[in-house]
Amino acid sequence: MPPVAFAVAGGQSRRMGRDKALLPWGGTDLLGHALARLGAVCPDVRILAGARPRYEERGRPVLTDAAEGAGAMGGLLAGLEAATGPALLLAVDLPFVPAGLLARLLVLAEEADLAVPVSPGGPEPLCAVYGPACRAPVRRCVEAGRLKMTAFWPDVRVRRVGPDELAAFGDPARLFRNINVPADYAGARGEPG
Repeated sequence: MPPVAFAVAGGQSRRMGRDKALLPWGGTDLLGHALARLGAVCPDVRILAGARPRYEERGRPVLTDAAEGAGAMGGLLAGLEAATGPALLLAVDLPFVPAGLLARLLVLAEEADLAVPVSPGGPEPLCAVYGPACRAPVRRCVEAGRLKMTAFWPDVRVRRVGPDELAAFGDPARLFRNINVPADYAGARGEPG
């Protein structure tokens, strides 16, 4: 089954003080930037919008969380339930992840249930490919209130992509530099993404 790509835009942006997805970035905004990178590697691109539908004007299917109050795991479950094949996730606040890395994750996921980068800061579950085998374990975790993005990993085959492999796409620390607070945004805005 072909993969489905999801721009993860469901966060509440509390620390930013305004919707991160709509922050200007490179001639568009962070959401548009994520949609473009996902579209470069996958023809079917959708938006995980969080608790309520938004961003319909982007012309992409919009999904809301599969479970109320489940955070990122609720979004992941919604994506897995909507996709028949692999689900590629990319958070809108990761503007430095290149399309080439997303394409590599799709290839690596062919031999595992989950292909996930592990940066110097740890696993990056909002830039990963989840196979259909993840659906049931994720659902069980959400139903049990176990909402850590790694909670279901013992139940699936995980292909970790470490810093040595990631270095082919740039400095691993920079690749996963995310935009959480106004200072992050101000500091990153002058850099090419």
